Amino acid sequence: MATRLIRQWQGFWLAVLVVAGLVSCTTTPPGTSGGPLTVVATENFWGSIVQQLGGDKIQVTSLVVNPNADPHDYEPTTQDARLIASAAYVVVNGAGYDPWADKLLAANPVSGRVVLNVGDLVGKHPGDNPHLWYSPAYVAQAIKQITADLQKLSPEHQAYFNQKQQQFLSLGLQAYHSIISQIKSHHLGAPVGSTESIFVYMAQALGLDLITPPKFMDDVAEGTEPTTADQLTFEQQIRQRQIRVLLFNSQNVTPEVQALRKLALSNSIPVVPITETLSPVTDNFQTWQTRQLQALETALDHAPAP
Repeated sequence: MATRLIRQWQGFWLAVLVVAGLVSCTTTPPGTSGGPLTVVATENFWGSIVQQLGGDKIQVTSLVVNPNADPHDYEPTTQDARLIASAAYVVVNGAGYDPWADKLLAANPVSGRVVLNVGDLVGKHPGDNPHLWYSPAYVAQAIKQITADLQKLSPEHQAYFNQKQQQFLSLGLQAYHSIISQIKSHHLGAPVGSTESIFVYMAQALGLDLITPPKFMDDVAEGTEPTTADQLTFEQQIRQRQIRVLLFNSQNVTPEVQALRKLALSNSIPVVPITETLSPVTDNFQTWQTRQLQALETALDHAPAP
């Protein structure tokens, strides 16, 4: 985590030095009078949700989009700073996941701009698990708040935003909620493993028993070397086939993760890749999540009992 934060601060200060002060005197955020609202989401999973809730009344730019990179290592650019400085609405994940965004917002204040910090919304802070978009409950809270924020910024379109919200909840997320209910119904209590904490919230929503040592998952997510004891415990769980499926973040494949993946396959345990950002990048939130959950369901259906 320390190395990641150092890289983030280096990128942040470069952005601040170039952009700070350029728009600090702006009194009205662009996009609030005529034309679509300008929206910036720090990650594309939130950007996808905002876009579907705002429709043609908003214009969304997501900053972290590369499906082949680890978002924890993201370094903000001067272009990111300019985009945030000119946005009417900014959605950040929070909970320590994208701290560079808070710094860019503070360096470029704009009167009237609305900022949603999802971590603050759901009561999660730095040190907590920041993978909030893997929690259906937190996603639901974010959807409600995003709609309210858009209505605040563009009150003349309140009815439109209400309609978009209802469409998203009833139709857009239908397959997503259906597969979650299906897995919970058919595999309640099934033991699974995960190489990092990205899957913790979804495992809880699915009713799965995630038995991997929590500290191991946190260490991998934060870029810290897991303890030998946790490593051996995880390996034993795999060798003894105490888990039915192993999930791993394909955007953060460390040597430890790669070794565990090979060990699982050699013990006939299905391995399911998941990602932190949309993959492919052209997917929307629900298509991406539903596809991953379908792969998990298939793996659980065919996995030998431990």
